[in-house]
Amino acid sequence: MAAAIEVEGLEKRYDGVPAVDIPHLRVEPHTTLALIGPSGCGKSTLLRLVIGLLRPDRGVVRIGGTTMEPATRRALRLRCGYVIQEGGLFPHLTAEGNVAIVARDLGWERARIEARMGELADLTHLTRAMLSRYPAELSGGQRQRVALMRALMLDPEVLLLDEPLAALDPMIRSGLQDELRDLFRRLRKTALFVTHDIAEAAHVGDEIALLRQGRIVQRGTFEDLVRRPADPFVTEFIRAQRPLLPLEETSP
Repeated sequence: MAAAIEVEGLEKRYDGVPAVDIPHLRVEPHTTLALIGPSGCGKSTLLRLVIGLLRPDRGVVRIGGTTMEPATRRALRLRCGYVIQEGGLFPHLTAEGNVAIVARDLGWERARIEARMGELADLTHLTRAMLSRYPAELSGGQRQRVALMRALMLDPEVLLLDEPLAALDPMIRSGLQDELRDLFRRLRKTALFVTHDIAEAAHVGDEIALLRQGRIVQRGTFEDLVRRPADPFVTEFIRAQRPLLPLEETSP
């Protein structure tokens, strides 16, 4: 189950400066769009606008054809899974308590919660023993898996992930990049995936959108950005990450 994400004429300003200014963006069902760009370019703000945590100054967000507005906001949020930076787990709840918090609030029966918990534990390679621990008792990679389980608990149509792997060491991060890519392909959700890392964006996303000062400079595949840059900034951004990429991949 997946839904398209659409924005039209979307703008959000702070002190008169545009944090997001996107005339049109559509993410097709079952695809993953990686959002990349320098710090402060509007990636995280765009996610918050999509899920309704921020109200735009103008423009609209639609999920599955339904416009995000006060009357629809709660229902649309329940159709989205959201992983915030560094996971955002509640430290006073066990991993299982974090994963089940919204389902319990919605009145799910215990048996239904237990069944879904088992499915997600298998999907994310966590044991039930790990789910009885508190976040401080888990490794960084385990906490990220728990955050992903929480985002998937209600079987959402849309996934929004805000730099979910940024705080992890390179070895753990590499393994989780593979797992996320495989999970996206297996579940076929519609996903927006925020990262600073162009190699990660190319590995995980079906397409990449490079942002600068709240605007999309170019959208396409990794090869499009490397071989057919729409703007000198595209090449400049990619070359700045050259040490992380094979040299032949950054040659024009």
